[in-house]
Amino acid sequence: MSKLRTQLGTLLVLLTVFSNLNTLLAQESKVILAESKLKVLGTSNVHDWEIEAKGMNGKASMTIDAGDLKAIKSLDFAVEVEQLKSGKSGMDNNTYKALNSKTHKTINFKLTNVLKITEASAGNFTVETQGDLTISGVTKKINQTFAVKIVGKKAVVSGKTKIDMTTYSVKPPTALMGTIKTGKDVTVDFKVTYN
Repeated sequence: MSKLRTQLGTLLVLLTVFSNLNTLLAQESKVILAESKLKVLGTSNVHDWEIEAKGMNGKASMTIDAGDLKAIKSLDFAVEVEQLKSGKSGMDNNTYKALNSKTHKTINFKLTNVLKITEASAGNFTVETQGDLTISGVTKKINQTFAVKIVGKKAVVSGKTKIDMTTYSVKPPTALMGTIKTGKDVTVDFKVTYN
């Protein structure tokens, strides 16, 4: 009887250890398009403008334990250039031309290094990273700080990034024979949900 009790005790200990290990394993997540939003905000000599991404995808591998973000092993994100929409076809076409969308169909970010994860409050984290941003076929290493909110099995990644388009060999678009000129700097405002 004592041998049976010992074996049952060992089995319970192993089950407990394996169930705890399971919560610490990195989870592969994909972007939920319906719960994600990305806008590009810019300026011109006439008025400010914005364009919204209607097509995007990506995946991430994060280690989450009881709502605590332990690590981000990988994270990538892609925006389809010709799914950037302003509601004005002329502006959209100028954007696609400037971004050389026929050759370079996506804008991509790929995480290369997590520098620091700081818990801001329960379930909310600030993450300092480095990554490769590719626009119009040109890749640059950038520092990117973003917020991560853990909601059940979802991770909501949000932040803002200022980009000088000329560093990616993108000539700021113009309209009406050059009378309307956009500024070289844009701000990318994103809130992307991974599940």
